[in-house]
Amino acid sequence: MLAETICSAVSAAGLGIAAISAYRKRFLSAARIAAYALVPLGLVMTGAVDWIADTAFSPVAWAGFGVLGVAWLLFLSTRAVERRRAGREVTAGGAEPRAVAPAASAPSRGVTAKPRAGQSAGEDFSDIEAILKKHGI
Repeated sequence: MLAETICSAVSAAGLGIAAISAYRKRFLSAARIAAYALVPLGLVMTGAVDWIADTAFSPVAWAGFGVLGVAWLLFLSTRAVERRRAGREVTAGGAEPRAVAPAASAPSRGVTAKPRAGQSAGEDFSDIEAILKKHGI
C-alpha cells in the first residue's frame, strides 16, 4: 500500500511539472514529462508494483534465484569439462590437433627485384598493372 501511495504522489508531481512546462509554451517538453509521470501510475494499476514488492521481500523467490545460479554454474562447468575431454581424446589418439595452421604456399607469381633484360629499373610495372587490373582498379 505504501508503494502505491508513493507512485501516485510521483505521478501527481510529474503531472504538475508538465502543467507548468505547458504554461511556459514548451509543449513538447510538457508532453514528454507527462509521459514519464504516467509510468508509475500505470505500473500500480497493472499490479506490477505488487508483484515486484512480493518478489523482492520473499525468501522463497531469492532461494529460487540462488537455485537458478547454481544450475547455470553447473551447466558452464560441465561444458568446460566436456571441451577438455574432447581436446585430450584428439591428442591422445596420435592424430594432429585440429587447430594446426596450414603450411604457407609459394607465391603464384615470382616477383624479382632485378629488371629483365632490355628493361630499365623504372619500367618493371607489369606485375603491378596486372594486380590492379585483376581488382578492377
